[in-house]
Amino acid sequence: MDTASNTRIRTDITSDDPRWAAVVARDPTADGHFYYAVVTTGVYCRPSCPTRLARPENVRFHPTRESAERAGFRPCRRCRPDQASLAEQRTAAIAAACRSLEASETMPSVSTLAKRAGMSNSHFHRVFREITGVTPRQYGAAHRGRRLREELRRAKSVTDAVFEAGFNAVSRFYEHADDLLGMPAAHYRNGGASTTIRFAVGECSLGSILVARSERGVCAILLGGDPDALARDLQDQFPNAVLVGGDAAFESLVAQVVGFVEAPRIGLDLPLDLRGTAFQQRVWRALREIPSGDTATYEEIAQRIGAPKAARAVARACACNPLAVAIPCHRVIRQDATISGYRWGVERKRALLAREAEEVPSGCGVGPPACSREAGAG
Repeated sequence: MDTASNTRIRTDITSDDPRWAAVVARDPTADGHFYYAVVTTGVYCRPSCPTRLARPENVRFHPTRESAERAGFRPCRRCRPDQASLAEQRTAAIAAACRSLEASETMPSVSTLAKRAGMSNSHFHRVFREITGVTPRQYGAAHRGRRLREELRRAKSVTDAVFEAGFNAVSRFYEHADDLLGMPAAHYRNGGASTTIRFAVGECSLGSILVARSERGVCAILLGGDPDALARDLQDQFPNAVLVGGDAAFESLVAQVVGFVEAPRIGLDLPLDLRGTAFQQRVWRALREIPSGDTATYEEIAQRIGAPKAARAVARACACNPLAVAIPCHRVIRQDATISGYRWGVERKRALLAREAEEVPSGCGVGPPACSREAGAG
């Protein structure tokens, strides 16, 4: 062992050193971020190594396995730090399965994908969902939906787009077209042309609020300080749709939404036109199950939808939420209970949470808003 090199890289371990804490906890999430070596055995390990814990004064940290080996340490035979970790192997296998789903003209069976990954069907299905946040079938359908939208923008006809997107029959496409696109294929191909969306802007204690509704249900609730900016945001979401200002009857819908913003306990019973990926839909459903006055963390939502490692993806789904308050993404907070990350401004998020907390009687739970009648999903 190169004693001189080992001396140069030595870092004294303190009780608050996060690396040592990871070693003590055998934290698998720290694997790959650093390695630790034990001078009395001449071996280096991953942080998650199950071997007996070494004395801290005999431990040296290395940023890479090459660094540990240059210092004269050899890889541990238990955790095999010179090879890909189990987590890395699983991630690589699932990435290969995703590429296979994307490249296949027809949906491969789970058994075929599992065999290629070297896993049982149930284990593959569980690992795939844990890593991606969706099932293999949902992933394949979402990818096909993306391909369809891309092809509709450039193909000469809807039929050409259908076959280029991987549908082996036009009839199969039309079975799912409305759910995939949220409108007839010809309308989507024209950027939403011929789709009529009614909207109106009102005022509430949080500023301006825009409510828009398609034939299928409420498709946008936007908050902001500038009514014109909200209208431009709606136009960006539906670039070629026919936007029509709401009449007196529509104004009552806006008043209903404003009333819910001011007094969340009254609920909001409206049909919703939700358009999102399969994963986004699962997140949004979970958000609507959070009672008024309660909060949940991104990690908790990930657990509830069966994707415990997808907290960041949950945060992205919250950021894509087009329906403020109806889908209460403001009730999701960080693990340290801090309030951040709201599409319509952190101050509005803080105000909504404070208002809901004031409405909940001590010791009493309040059910979630009754936005239960979805008109469809994209």
